[in-house]
This record gives sequence, structure tokens and C-alpha cells, in this order.
Amino acid sequence: MYYIGIDLGGTNIKAGLVASDGRILSKGNLKTRADRPYQEICADMAALAKEVADRAGVKMSDVAGIGVGSPGMIDSANGVVTYANNLNWRKVPVAAEIHRHTSVNVKVSNDANVAALGEALFGGGKGYDDSILITLGTGVGSGIIIGKKIVEGNKSAGGEAGHMVIRTGGIKCTCGRRGCFEAYASATALVRMTKEAMLKNKDSEMWQVSSGNIEFAGGQTAFLAEERGDKAATAVLKKYINYLGEGIINLINTLRPQAVILGGGVCAAGERLLEPLRKQIKKYSYGGKYGPETQLNTATLGNDAGLVGAAALWMD
Repeated sequence: MYYIGIDLGGTNIKAGLVASDGRILSKGNLKTRADRPYQEICADMAALAKEVADRAGVKMSDVAGIGVGSPGMIDSANGVVTYANNLNWRKVPVAAEIHRHTSVNVKVSNDANVAALGEALFGGGKGYDDSILITLGTGVGSGIIIGKKIVEGNKSAGGEAGHMVIRTGGIKCTCGRRGCFEAYASATALVRMTKEAMLKNKDSEMWQVSSGNIEFAGGQTAFLAEERGDKAATAVLKKYINYLGEGIINLINTLRPQAVILGGGVCAAGERLLEPLRKQIKKYSYGGKYGPETQLNTATLGNDAGLVGAAALWMD
């Protein structure tokens, strides 16, 4: 069986022809140009779907379904993007538009949800029935998989773990609330903490790692400086990892998945990130040593998780 997955972003659109075992047989991408009418963007998605099928020598009539992962709030039952702020979309009938151009049935889900499904079936969550993907990027994305199915909540609007509060009255989040998980555990938050520490510690190795320019500080700066024995960097990471752990433990105590999968550039730190998180999870998850253990892994599909997961919307 052949499926097409489309990963719709505010900057780029990616698509792939995917086999039933998760292999990507061909890929393509183009610029979203999000300032255009939605009809034009949907037409481009349909054209890209045809292109990746043609590149692999597969007829559209042999494609079992097209899946789309879109940012925003999704009415997945009707294939409608209800609200996507970075696309300036309101009630856009994505499934109907793409079907009109391709004559192939289309399903739509949230981009974090489809990435979680991709990782659950073919990546870091393979082998588990229940898993949660947490992506650490500009914000904190999340997708919940129970019984190898996406948990979407009422009208597909759930699963936004990045906006649970872990510090009442804390830093203001882009969503308008204060103290959100996202405001403390995203890559953006880590960079903010790193820059704050650099300004307070002018002799920190973090300056050397950043070539003397605070604007060059990134998600790996504190990790690299800590390897050089920098105490200020160690303090940054201790604080950041503690916040990240708090959010993960909240999710474990609520849902008790078999595995939590971490994705995003921060994960390039490997065991320096994972080892202290595992200790924190083991110590503070409800029930301690008496409760079932949740594994902590990193995502393995990288930038392909979204398109593989979107295609997997059609896989039983």
C-alpha cells in the first residue's frame, strides 16, 4: 500500500510517498508563502502530492490516502483547520480542497499529533502501545498516543501539554497565561536562561562557545560550556532540566505512558540531558519504585516524523 504524508508549516511544505512499513519512497518540498489565499496553498499541497507519487512511478489511483499534519486547532473528523494563527487560517476545509485536486481521500490532524504517531509506529516509540512525544523547539509541542492511536480530545483540540502551568504566576507565555511548561522547557526558554546567565557571568565559558557574541548563544551553548567545566553553565542546565522534568512527570502521573519521546535540537546533548531527567522521573513519578516505569527515549525520525505520521493516519 502507498500513502502520501504532507507536513504543512508556516515556512515550508514537505511531502513524501510512504510505504506501509514507514519507508519514504520519495520526497519533495516547497515554500508555503503563507500570505496567499488558502486555496492556493492547498492547490500547491495537492500538486506536491502528485509530484512525489510521480517521482516514485506510482499512480495517484494507487495511493490509499493522503494525510496532512497542520499547525493549529484541527477538526479532524471533517478535515478542517479550525484555527491556525501562523497561517492566519480560520475554518479552512483542507481535506476537501486537496481531494478536489487529487480525487484521493484526505485526513488532517495537528502537526504535533502526527509527528507523535510517526514516532510511535516507526521511530523512538516503536514497540510501545502508549507513548507521548514532546518536542523542544520554539515552543513545546506534544502528541499523545494511547493504544497506537492519537488522543485528540474534544473536537481534536486537546494534547497541548506545552500550556499546562508548572509555575503559578511565572513567566508570561505566548498563549497569554503565566508559568506554562513551554515558557520554561522550550529551546527558546533554554536560550533565554543561557543569555541571562552570560550577562551575570562575564567570564563564563558560554561567551567563548558563542564567539564572544551573546546573539550567537543557542540551545547547545550551555552543554558545550559545561563540558569545559563552567559552573554557570552547569547552573543553567540544572534549572532547565528541572523544569523539563517537572512537566514530564506531570504527564507521566496523569497518563502513565510506557514511554516519553523527546524531540528537537536540544536532544543533541544526548545523555547529558537524558540521564538527570531519568533520575528525576524515577524519584518523583507517583508510586516511585512501586509504579510501572516509563522509558525516556529520543525521537529518531527527525524532520521526517511529520510526513511519516501524516501518512500513517491512513494505516490501521
